[in-house]
Amino acid sequence: MAIRASVVPLDEVFRLRWEVLRPGLPAESARFAEDGSPGAFHIAAYGEDATGVAEVLGCGSFYPEPFPGEVRGEAPGEDSGAAYRIRGMASASRARGQGYGAAVLAAGEAEARRRGADVMWCNGRTEARAFYERHGYRTVGEEFQVEGVGPHYVFRREFRRELG
Repeated sequence: MAIRASVVPLDEVFRLRWEVLRPGLPAESARFAEDGSPGAFHIAAYGEDATGVAEVLGCGSFYPEPFPGEVRGEAPGEDSGAAYRIRGMASASRARGQGYGAAVLAAGEAEARRRGADVMWCNGRTEARAFYERHGYRTVGEEFQVEGVGPHYVFRREFRRELG
């Protein structure tokens, strides 16, 4: 079955985000202040359950937010261009390694680029490093800890250089 990914309301992806990224924590821990920001959007990647009913097996949220260059070790004055931040990327455990995360990322990048993004970035879990690097992202700065969540890196991808 082909994976279908599309822009959806937050309610469509919230349950998966909460279950995967904040297991055992209150639902509010999976709500982000940026969820309702102007320009924010959410992507769901759909598969089918055992009965053939479509279900969300991958998700991610995307927000217009400048890349924090000076905070993460970028050269002062580097022009980051219009940037979108990725948050809440998650895949159902039974769907990992099957392309749902890649489908979410590709659909999110396409939509962000349609909205004028030159740069995509995120604070991604260290265990996701190979995933982001496979998709053209590079690490910026050193590994850091997100309290209660674990080790992370900043990942960044520029699009303007790819257009030339």
